[in-house]
Parts: sequence; structure tokens; C-alpha cells
Amino acid sequence: MNFKSIAKTNLLFGSLIISLGLQALPAAAQAVTDAQVSALVEALRQAAPPQAANDGMYSQWQVLPGNISRWAKFCTQQDLTPQQFEADATKAKSIVTCIVGDLLRDEYKASSNNELTAVRRAACWWMTGDSAACKSGATATYADKVISVYQQQQPKK
Repeated sequence: MNFKSIAKTNLLFGSLIISLGLQALPAAAQAVTDAQVSALVEALRQAAPPQAANDGMYSQWQVLPGNISRWAKFCTQQDLTPQQFEADATKAKSIVTCIVGDLLRDEYKASSNNELTAVRRAACWWMTGDSAACKSGATATYADKVISVYQQQQPKK
């Protein structure tokens, strides 16, 4: 075999490996847009149960106090008390947006890039801590409401 035939064989073999490798890769993940995150943040706010005094939840997004400090440190590198979170709607929305962005990206992957399934899973996680927990009852009703509000927030296609 001469140099040209060896090079040609290696090129063909390399091309075959690359094409087989590309076929084995999963479909590229669809990028989650800022508009989708904003729509979900607003949907979670609107679907939240009405705030009641001493219900143990904070802000219009009804966040459990145990999440606030951890989320604030993750998103802003600053500690925040539940009372500070409750008192500063702009900061609360910023932190919720940060968390919801990560959540929606994760749920897009888990749902094979199905937008409404990802939104449903995110709503379930937001309410229960389990993305698959909204099969019936109040949690399913809540997830349906989040999806409805989310769709209203989206620009018409």
C-alpha cells in the first residue's frame, strides 16, 4: 500500500466514525429564552394561592423560608432573610427568575424539549419539590393554571 491509499483509507474510516458518532448524539437541546423564563415567573406568581397572614410563605411567589437564604446566596452571592425577601419585591423577583431559569432549562432536558411538559414539570417542582408530582388533585389543578397563564404570557405565533 502506498501513502495515498493509506491516507485515503484513514480519511474514509475517520469520516465513518464521525458520522456514526454524530448519529448517536442526542438532539441538541433547545435554548430556553428569557421570554419563556419571564412568562413562567409571571405564571407562577399569578397561579400562587392568595397570600394569608402567617401562612409561612414569602412574597407573591409563595416561597418557603428555608429556600430563601440558599437561593439568594446562589443567585446573588448575598444572604437574605425571609423578611428581606418579602419586603423587596424587585430582589425577590430577581431571585425567583434566577431559580426558575435553571429549573426550566433542567425540565426542558427532562421532557425532551417539550415546552408545555417542561412548564408543567417546573410548576410541579415549584409547588411540591417533585417535578412528577402533579398527577391529580390540587397539584394538577395548580399545574394546569400555571400552563394556562404561561400560554397567555407568550407572544402569539
